[in-house]
Amino acid sequence: MPLAFCGNENNSAAYKVDQGVLNNGCFVDALNVVPHVFLFFITFPILFIGWGSQSAKVHIHHSTWLHFPGHNLRWILTFILLFVLVCEIAEGVLSDGVADSRHLHLYMPAGMAFLAAITSVVYYHNIETSNFPKLLIALLIYWTLAFITKTIKFVKFYDNAIGFSQLRFCLTGLLVILYGMLLTVEINVIRVRRYVFFKTPKEVKPPEDLQDLGVRFLQPFVNLLSKGTYWWMNTFIKTAHKKPIDLKAIGKLPIAMRARTNYLRLREAFEAQKGKGSRYSQGSRAIWCALCHAFGRRLVLSSTFRILADFLGFAGPLCIFGIVNHLGKENGVFQPKLKFLGVYFVSSEEFLGNAYVLAVLLFLALLLQRTFLQASYYVAIETGINLRGAIQTKIYNKIMQLSTSNLSMGEMTAGQICNLVAIDTNQLMWFFFLCPNLWAMPAQIIVGVILLYYLLGLSALIGAAVIIVLAPIQYFVATKLSQAQRSTLEYSNERLKKTNEMLRGIKLLKLYAWENIFRAQVEMTRRKEMTSLKAFAIYTSISIFMNTAIPIAAVLITFVSHVSFFKEANFSPAVAFASLSLFHILVTPLFLLSSVVRSTVKALVSVQKLSEFLSSEEIGKDQYSQPEPFNKGQSSKSQAVVVNRKRPARDDCRNFMGALQNPDPDEEADKSCVRITGGFFTWTSDGVPTLSNIAIHIPQGQLTMIVGQVGCGKSSLLLATLGEMQKISGEISWNSFPDSDTGEDSSPERETNAGMDIRNRGPVAYASQKPWLLNATVEENITFESPFNKQRYKAVIDACSLQPDIDILPHGDQTQIGERGINLSGGQRQRISVARALYQHTSVVFLDDPFSALDIHLSDHLMQAGILELLREDKRTVVLVTHKLQYLPHADWIIAMKDGTIQREGTLKDIQMSESELFEQWKTLMNRQDQELEKETVVIERKNMEVPKGLPRAMSSRDGLLLDEEEEEEEMAESEEEDNLSSLLHQRAKIPWQACAKYLSTAGVLLLPLLFFSQLLKHIVLVAIDYCLANWTDSALALGPATRNCSFSEDCSFDHRVYAMVFTALCSLGIVLCLITSVTVEWTGLKVAKRLHRSLLNQIILAPMRFFETTPLGSILNRFSSDCNTIDQHIPSTLECLSRSTMLCVSALAVISYVTPVFLIALLPLAIVCYFIQKYFRVASRDLQQLDDSTQLPLLSHFSETVEGLITIRAFRYEALFQQKLLKYTDSNNIASLFLTAANRWLEVRMEYIGACVVLIAAVASITKSLHKELPAGLVGLGLTYALMVSNYLNWMVRNLADMEIQMGAVKRIHGLLKTEAENYEGLLAPSLIPKNWPVQGKIQIQNLSVRYDSSLKPVLNHVNAHISPGQKIGICGRTGSGKSSFSLAFFRMVDMFEGRIVIDGIDIAKLPLQTLRSRLSIILQDPILFSGTIRFNLDPEKKCSDSTLWEALEIAQLKLVVKALPGGLDAIVTEGGENFSQGQRQLFCLARAFVRKTSIFIMDEATASIDMATENILQKVVMTAFADRTVVTIAHRVHTILNADLVIVMKRGAILEYDKPEVLLSRPDSVFASFVRADK
Repeated sequence: MPLAFCGNENNSAAYKVDQGVLNNGCFVDALNVVPHVFLFFITFPILFIGWGSQSAKVHIHHSTWLHFPGHNLRWILTFILLFVLVCEIAEGVLSDGVADSRHLHLYMPAGMAFLAAITSVVYYHNIETSNFPKLLIALLIYWTLAFITKTIKFVKFYDNAIGFSQLRFCLTGLLVILYGMLLTVEINVIRVRRYVFFKTPKEVKPPEDLQDLGVRFLQPFVNLLSKGTYWWMNTFIKTAHKKPIDLKAIGKLPIAMRARTNYLRLREAFEAQKGKGSRYSQGSRAIWCALCHAFGRRLVLSSTFRILADFLGFAGPLCIFGIVNHLGKENGVFQPKLKFLGVYFVSSEEFLGNAYVLAVLLFLALLLQRTFLQASYYVAIETGINLRGAIQTKIYNKIMQLSTSNLSMGEMTAGQICNLVAIDTNQLMWFFFLCPNLWAMPAQIIVGVILLYYLLGLSALIGAAVIIVLAPIQYFVATKLSQAQRSTLEYSNERLKKTNEMLRGIKLLKLYAWENIFRAQVEMTRRKEMTSLKAFAIYTSISIFMNTAIPIAAVLITFVSHVSFFKEANFSPAVAFASLSLFHILVTPLFLLSSVVRSTVKALVSVQKLSEFLSSEEIGKDQYSQPEPFNKGQSSKSQAVVVNRKRPARDDCRNFMGALQNPDPDEEADKSCVRITGGFFTWTSDGVPTLSNIAIHIPQGQLTMIVGQVGCGKSSLLLATLGEMQKISGEISWNSFPDSDTGEDSSPERETNAGMDIRNRGPVAYASQKPWLLNATVEENITFESPFNKQRYKAVIDACSLQPDIDILPHGDQTQIGERGINLSGGQRQRISVARALYQHTSVVFLDDPFSALDIHLSDHLMQAGILELLREDKRTVVLVTHKLQYLPHADWIIAMKDGTIQREGTLKDIQMSESELFEQWKTLMNRQDQELEKETVVIERKNMEVPKGLPRAMSSRDGLLLDEEEEEEEMAESEEEDNLSSLLHQRAKIPWQACAKYLSTAGVLLLPLLFFSQLLKHIVLVAIDYCLANWTDSALALGPATRNCSFSEDCSFDHRVYAMVFTALCSLGIVLCLITSVTVEWTGLKVAKRLHRSLLNQIILAPMRFFETTPLGSILNRFSSDCNTIDQHIPSTLECLSRSTMLCVSALAVISYVTPVFLIALLPLAIVCYFIQKYFRVASRDLQQLDDSTQLPLLSHFSETVEGLITIRAFRYEALFQQKLLKYTDSNNIASLFLTAANRWLEVRMEYIGACVVLIAAVASITKSLHKELPAGLVGLGLTYALMVSNYLNWMVRNLADMEIQMGAVKRIHGLLKTEAENYEGLLAPSLIPKNWPVQGKIQIQNLSVRYDSSLKPVLNHVNAHISPGQKIGICGRTGSGKSSFSLAFFRMVDMFEGRIVIDGIDIAKLPLQTLRSRLSIILQDPILFSGTIRFNLDPEKKCSDSTLWEALEIAQLKLVVKALPGGLDAIVTEGGENFSQGQRQLFCLARAFVRKTSIFIMDEATASIDMATENILQKVVMTAFADRTVVTIAHRVHTILNADLVIVMKRGAILEYDKPEVLLSRPDSVFASFVRADK
């Protein structure tokens, strides 16, 4: 057909200009081309030059800096313009379709305008990001010309009486408005910024975030198109494929999203609440109001996007209806009736009646709908993440002010606080994410039901009623599900608590052969957990079943009732498939309903918990005042100094060394650092005073010692002084210590608090009795945020004798310790804690029993080099709580305590004069005559003796290597690094099929085929249902009353019965299969969970001790907690979702390909694009998910760390520093979460767009085929309905695949632990050959024994020989690391005895079964371990002994009175770790536990370290009498405890140095034992 711009019919009116040139339609159209051509000519050269010059710009994120005002408005207008132009092109093509020749002027100008609009926005984007505002003039001219030419066209239409009924008139009018608005926007930019015509443009600085190259999260800064499609993420996701994502790669958060900004916003909202003075200024109502006030706006935005997306979602069913309806009519082509200006005009109805137009509109509607939906999700999640950060910061600030009694009295545990942070803040975040559904869902349901009614009449209401009636049942199932989840959580917490205790006490359990008792306990809890998991699985499967079955049931009932009750009703393919799509839409909000309601309930509970926590008791305001980290108001300047301080700049912050000036003129007070008068202190506000009538003063710059028996209140006195206890009455006054440089109070954050005395105290270096370590390196634990001073650091390390221990650690002082780090022994932890106090530059140092876990040499050295030299010579005030009375002569001031009161205070001389009885008692305990002389000889002796290298308590598996080997290894590692990276990248791109296979194979032979075939069959039946519907409706259409003439009415009715019966049968079968598949999946999950946990527990409990020493406890616990939880609850549902979405996608593509085989050609490129998108996404998603999890760990452990070390942090006055750390951790976690969200949106937008392309291609192909009479309308409907489903399920498939991959990691890790080698529990001797009460005598022969911890390590005992007669009392002593403990462990075969043997009562212990050997010996360990439960359970978990035996053991251990006083006596509760008893009492319980066992061999490993000397002396006597006939081996810290032994063994470096009676050794002048005894005096 010939082409011509104005058409070339012979009598064409197109070329007539007799009524003036502007009255010629074709000329006006030609005029409209001019502006576009102008724009192309002007902009193309500039664009190409512009691309080139982009690299030479300033170093900011230049490509994202949006300079010009009205930016978003311009993009929105451009998008609307493009849409209108597409309609104009379509309208032109449609109008032209009827003419004999082609009229290019009908659509070519519109096409040019479309290209020009795209060019304008590209050009604008480049000008804006390159900052060349002068070039805006081209756009100004373009908009002006376009506006003028369009206006001329519009006016001419109006003159020719073309009105609103013609579509072209409406479109031209719209274009005039749009061009006018764009012109206005352009003029506004030039006017506001004084560009183009002005000489001096306005200076504009880029936002602070964009100047910081560390900010890589650009969503808030990019243009609207990039925002909507997450285009800026492309480079990020590409780089993720090349190298793993780490915290460095994701950079910092933009300022507006940082926790600090959001916290301030939330705080303002809380203050506004209080300011209004409303009655809801407290409680959960106030929190809700504050949250809405702070974050409500963004939520409204998200809801708006959501509602828009939902309304656009209805375009799908409506377009299907229009298309199928059009194709169902006999005459597919229409004739336009009206002709003006020589061309045809189309009305809006005719335009929307065209199938192709509807296909394009459907495509555009889908693109827009998906973009809005993802925008809504993104905004909601971003708001949720910001809110989470703000609440976590608020919780942390509250923790800093919590009263200590809340924590110590168990009203609030660290666990509860961590739950608040980990669970409740996340609940709130998810609630905010699901929140827009609360408004969107009702709207969606109402519109859906109205449209259904419009299509189907009354029968639609029947179907909707089915869905709505079943909704409460769904809700009921959902609540049951959350109840089951809650009870599962309770049981799993209980199981974890038991597992945790079992793992923490694993050494004791192995030594006592109690593994099976504790394993049975864990398994019993697991059985309860499995019962509730079964309920969880049943409800989950019901929920999944209802989700798939409800739409089938609704459709069945609707259609069957439609044809049965309404005979004359229309049942065409258009109606049927549009209704089917509407049902799919309707069901979605009802599925969501249950989770939204559940989430709302959870959020209400969480806010209630939060409100209780925020209103919990704070530390007495009169005793202590703590600054909020970001105070506004008068102290804000000094605050900023504290908050923004970088680490090196703290040099001046805490320097208290130097001449201390005293502001108090009073002479007496001048000398005292702290003074308490008439003090009564308690832990609980309504409790009995723990300390009564306290009147003391602590002299300044001197050493004060506090002594007294176990449990008399020594530690409480220190805490009362620090203001941690609740004061009932009395006065505490501190002298404030000015900074040596400025003479001002050293803590800038305390400027406003000059009022109360205790607030004046400066920082106090405090070492608590239970050492508190940070999850950090050894060096960071010691320097503790202070500037690093090498000389001082070395001195402190030496004073605490830490060098040998540091040398052993795998990475020296850079080794990570703490919860997640390497396990240290009690003594090492204690010394690091003391080293921290020594290192600090504070004028006051409080040490709470620092010697309890140290042997005599370490204690002496610490006392001499640390306390006396480092601290006292610096004139620092030292307060020392101790049981080691031999140090009393060093004290300048002594406070003796008894039963919570002060027995006496003064110098040693004062006490000798006034309390001679007390002094004598001390003297006998001290065993020390010529104090000074002895001390000097010890010091000389220490210098002469070399310090032996210590022995590892617990090391990483590499630490046995020699140094040169390590260096070699490092070199090799470097060369291998690159290979590793490439193989790692290859690994990251692969899906873990192996773990998947392991998971499924664990399920067993029966379930697997059932699982597979039921899924396959279900989806075949689902497709059959829809295919049957297509045939049914086609037949109804073909044989309907409208299509043929009939004389008798009965002939005209089409018989629906057969079709209805087949349809019903298929639907019923589908529903049954849905039930089978959902049950099978959950059943499989349960079976696997049960098997894997059982194998894991059995494997771990039998692992050798070395495994627990080299594997951090946290990582083993993680297998039992998070990994088991993933396998229990998450994998089954992910597996179900994955299989369902995959099968749906496959079946949908199969149906489309069957309906229109042409689709297969287009499928290939789409499939390739899909493959690459999912490949890149999976890698990035997994990395980001791991980052999200791994950044959450430090955040949570920072919370638990803070709660545990709260007293220390407050003593040091380090609140602001720790709050800074919190902000850092929160921001790292939030940025990971934000990137993860953006990555998910990136994937979903792309998958949805591919889905939209599938719909477009399927629609165009099926319309074309149908118009050629090759395809019935029913199949077109079927194809389109399935095409709409593809876009929904494509991203579900990829997301589930990514989730599956992450979750399979849990299976992989557990299988990794299952490969651990177990200890050899079998013995060579049959049980019948072992005498029943062996060993009877307790005779021990050690023959040439060599022992090592692991086959890869050096021996720790070398060729040891010894003979111990029955009933002998043996003492073993030696320096730390000489092999004493290894010696004791060898009796229990806890270490590798690779040479020699130990024979007890004639039997070689290597031949005995381990269980038998360990159950016949007794040991008390250095670290006291108690389990939660009753005292009876702790003493005798095997339940073998009578009560009288237990009381007798308690009496021997000096605990009878203590236990009698407790409610319940032997059944009194012991809390986790025995926290409700003092350290000394715990040690005594462990002694009692060993006495209960009544074995003939008894080993005490440094068992009396935490006990005061008086109690210890009694114990020694009792042990000698109670165990007169038993063999006792004592490993001693304090040598005087073994002076009464029959034999003494002195060890050094794993060999026996001396072996004789103590008196013989003492008589030798050169004996090492004698030097030990002298040192201990």
